[in-house]
Amino acid sequence: MFFSRHACLRFAFLASALLAVTADGGAHRSFFTKVVHGAPFDDAKKSVIMPIYQTSTFKFDSADHGAKCFAGESDGFIYTRINNPTVRDLEQTLALLENGYDGICTSSGMGAVNVVYMTFLGQGKHIVCHKTVYGPSRSVLEQQWSRFGVEMSFVDTSDFEAVKGAIKDNTALIYLESPANPTVSVSDIPAIAKLGKEHGIPVCVDNTFCGPYLQTPLDLGADIVLHSLTKSINGHADIVGGVIVTKTEEHYKKLRPMMITLGCCMDPNQAFLARRGLKTLPLRIDKAQDSAVRIAHFLEQHKKIAWVAYPGLESHPQHALCMRIMRGPGTMMSFGLKGGVEEGKKLLNSLKICTLAVSLGGVETLIQHPASMTHAKLSPEARKQGGVTDDLVRLSIGIEDCEELMGDLAQALDKC
Repeated sequence: MFFSRHACLRFAFLASALLAVTADGGAHRSFFTKVVHGAPFDDAKKSVIMPIYQTSTFKFDSADHGAKCFAGESDGFIYTRINNPTVRDLEQTLALLENGYDGICTSSGMGAVNVVYMTFLGQGKHIVCHKTVYGPSRSVLEQQWSRFGVEMSFVDTSDFEAVKGAIKDNTALIYLESPANPTVSVSDIPAIAKLGKEHGIPVCVDNTFCGPYLQTPLDLGADIVLHSLTKSINGHADIVGGVIVTKTEEHYKKLRPMMITLGCCMDPNQAFLARRGLKTLPLRIDKAQDSAVRIAHFLEQHKKIAWVAYPGLESHPQHALCMRIMRGPGTMMSFGLKGGVEEGKKLLNSLKICTLAVSLGGVETLIQHPASMTHAKLSPEARKQGGVTDDLVRLSIGIEDCEELMGDLAQALDKC
């Protein structure tokens, strides 16, 4: 069984009907309205959209004003590594969509990941991390952070007992992706968040696979949420960027100075493009998700496919959990061919519409082989432990015509 078109439309309705009070405490607005209008901003020239403030530095009204800005007594702008109007517009809009306190944009998704790591980890500290995360999010822990005395436990966070059993006295952070990259496993964010609070450990969720339209981890109890803006939030494969959104002012005030110190600030032109792409996020996700449901069912029934992992299929081990905490099954799936790696290569090399490339969440359908691409820097043992098998193919559904996408997959599978 799989999500019917009606079920997907129901999920889309639930997502679009989500209500939250605007930043000024005014009328309730839907996600569709919030994503277009965003956080309130004041532009001196009354621009309808936030302009690109392509400047490195900003003038002060007076010497006293400059001193107040540096003392934190004024919200004036100082220097683009610290703050920039175009970037702030994106940060505050994403915080509004995630129902968080505030946002911190970074130059890349890995910039966001490392700001979180740098803030909470250090010599003698311990992290509980999902065994299946974006390859560099794990490899940077194993290859770099371990050099500085950071301890780490990689567990299946979709198994709550495994998370509970991994916590130590020196655990300083619980970090997970849900759904995970590339296995698409779903973790019980509310249960893990409650566990973190019981032990005084912050919980950070990489929400890249869902985005704020389909899941809001802060509402589920998480302390911090991050995204690679490169993916569905921007949605057009023309920038890289990241964002961190916190639930509380306390965590925000810890994380923002770290971003400034590390120098991984977002460029204002990046921010402008990401903000423009963000406006169509729900429209793009609705279209791509509707196709993903149909394609997942098509693949699951195909004689040459060994298995399909997609939260919208009842065969997915966390299907019921997906129904409970997500507002839709999403656009990401993975699958394996019965012929293994060699047949997988034939499939990838035979596609004509699906694009063989890494990344995800864009308007174009992308397909790739994680073991030899995005997760190649992990050791074979780490890949095996994380479920990144050699036969696994990751598929990110775009907004092309669904019948043509299925036809493309069908003709490629005929060659396997």
